[in-house]
Amino acid sequence: MLIIPAIDLRAGKCVRLVEGKLDRETIYSDDPAAVAHIWENSGAPLLHIVDLDGAFAGSPRNLDTISSIISSISIPVQVGGGIRDLETVDKLLQMGVARVILGTVAIQKPLLVAEAVERFGDRIVVGIDARDGKVAIEGWGLTAEKDVQELALEVSRVGVSRVIFTDISRDGTLKGPNLEAVKKLALACKIKIIASGGVSTIKDIEALKTLEPHGVEGVIVGKALYAGTVDIFDALAVAEEKRSISC
Repeated sequence: MLIIPAIDLRAGKCVRLVEGKLDRETIYSDDPAAVAHIWENSGAPLLHIVDLDGAFAGSPRNLDTISSIISSISIPVQVGGGIRDLETVDKLLQMGVARVILGTVAIQKPLLVAEAVERFGDRIVVGIDARDGKVAIEGWGLTAEKDVQELALEVSRVGVSRVIFTDISRDGTLKGPNLEAVKKLALACKIKIIASGGVSTIKDIEALKTLEPHGVEGVIVGKALYAGTVDIFDALAVAEEKRSISC
């Protein structure tokens, strides 16, 4: 199972929000590239980068910082946040991003997702963010009238091979992941799942590891790493992650 450290960007800084709320922000570093270097040197196989400004604005706002991160490390990165058109997808891939995460457009422009998959294959990932079982979009500011499982099935039909599932109520809270929801989604859609939100202890990593046979291939860990409640070396040992990532 993949252990994927998260780097959330706001105004060029590495931050964490609680439940996606801007008024509950903690700044961890003014140098995200240096943070990325730490996770790479710790053995992380992949980094998860979210352009928070982009997610709220509807278009990327931290491209220079993302480029700096990419140029400073050798492990692959996946990037999401405000990516709403194919031109932006192509631009990010040309920059060296390994995987692009589409979220809001999976609801608003499903044909764009299909076209992106046709052009870029499994370098396209769909982020499904859940609030009470419904899909949240536009920086989590709106909730769509679509069930999480319904969206997962729709994107799987157009060739999406993996989704990132985030339970908003757990994100940044250190309350533990929503294991039931993760397992339910994995069993329903039969595609690869990367779980996100709420990881607080090594026991959470161990619990998610038990879902690996059901299609849970990785877990994104953010605040727990920055707050020190999870040690990345311990997490990697539990996950027994020894593969390299190819995209």
